[in-house]
Amino acid sequence: MSDLRPSPIAGSWYPGDAEELARSVDKQLASAKLGPAPGSVVAVVAPHAGHRYSGSVAAHAFRAVEGATPDLVAVVSPMHNPHPAPVLTTSHEGYWTPLGSIDVDRPALAEFEAALRRSAGLPVEHIARDDEHSLEIELPFLQRALASPFRLLPLMLRDQSPRVAQAVGHALAEVLRSRSALLVGSSDLSHFYPSPTARQLDREMLARLESFDPQALLQAEEEGVGFACGRGALAAVLWAARDLGADRVRVLNYANSGDVTGDDESVVGYGAAAIYRSSGTHPN
Repeated sequence: MSDLRPSPIAGSWYPGDAEELARSVDKQLASAKLGPAPGSVVAVVAPHAGHRYSGSVAAHAFRAVEGATPDLVAVVSPMHNPHPAPVLTTSHEGYWTPLGSIDVDRPALAEFEAALRRSAGLPVEHIARDDEHSLEIELPFLQRALASPFRLLPLMLRDQSPRVAQAVGHALAEVLRSRSALLVGSSDLSHFYPSPTARQLDREMLARLESFDPQALLQAEEEGVGFACGRGALAAVLWAARDLGADRVRVLNYANSGDVTGDDESVVGYGAAAIYRSSGTHPN
């Protein structure tokens, strides 16, 4: 492909050299230790800071799907920069990382757009050369953890309201139900609190995630008891996973930036989780 989204973060947020990046990601994956899975993985949740800071936590999410062979991966992230559109995607034909290119699944994306417009009247804005890090940062982990090439359905939420998150989740499930697919929700947790406060806030947010209650997760910030910059993306993934028959969320790992830098005065929280469908449970 010639129309690839260029990476604005390779070489800074993660290594820009292919061999160095592969070694780094593989080392983090190998260091992530997980217990027995309670079912098949429908979705994972991972943080999106630079690999140096949150990679060891993110690796736990992707270790849960290591060796899997989905045809399609839908990554749902926030859009951090101001934009008038509530839901965005790339206008490029694929994403580039130092590990190679990933094709965007145009038919799946078109189906998603039609489903979202039909159910909620929401358009999807296509943008070029965006500098959003929170979607791209997950791609090298997917490229190393998954056992075969996959196509991508990239979504960025600027509007993280319950109405938009729920509509995105249901539309995603409608598209993914007939496909071999994996969902990825991208979000960091609390930002710039002292570590003891951050741990308290993050514990509450992760408890709401683990309770499989997207509405409660979204309300945490309103109530001042928990924060996540990608709360709408996480809620959308929860709604989609539930529609696809998932029935359990397990938090796999937690840390904050102070665990890496040694600075506990102002930290960012990172959590990893997997969303499972128990054996014998079928999609709705």
